[in-house]
Amino acid sequence: MNNINVTPIGVIHSSLKSLDDCPLQGNEGAPEALVEIHAPYAEALQGVQAGNKILVITWLHAADRSVLKCYPRNETTAPYVGVFATRSPDRPNPLGLHPVKVMEVLDGNQLRVHPLEALDGTPVVDIKPDISAR
Repeated sequence: MNNINVTPIGVIHSSLKSLDDCPLQGNEGAPEALVEIHAPYAEALQGVQAGNKILVITWLHAADRSVLKCYPRNETTAPYVGVFATRSPDRPNPLGLHPVKVMEVLDGNQLRVHPLEALDGTPVVDIKPDISAR
């Protein structure tokens, strides 16, 4: 098996300081957050504007990578299923996919976005336009 190297391009700054603070999905009460892009990657934000809908892809660094099965949405009355049938953060490769709206672009390397359910300090690995929003 080949190893894959992923380099963080930024970090999330959020009022969500513990996993218990995080809603299961952004549309379930997640706050605004700041996506800070590291200086070497800042020019990649050219063209991103307030009002854009984007997908922030994160590395869920606090996830349990050994989990292969879970109860969807932690509902123990639901069938126990494989994590690939859920959006659980606990999974072998814990990538987070966060559809958000850009509220403001700050200082050329920061995006104020809403809603974002990621924990403060979560590494950002990519940003893509949300083409489903077009």
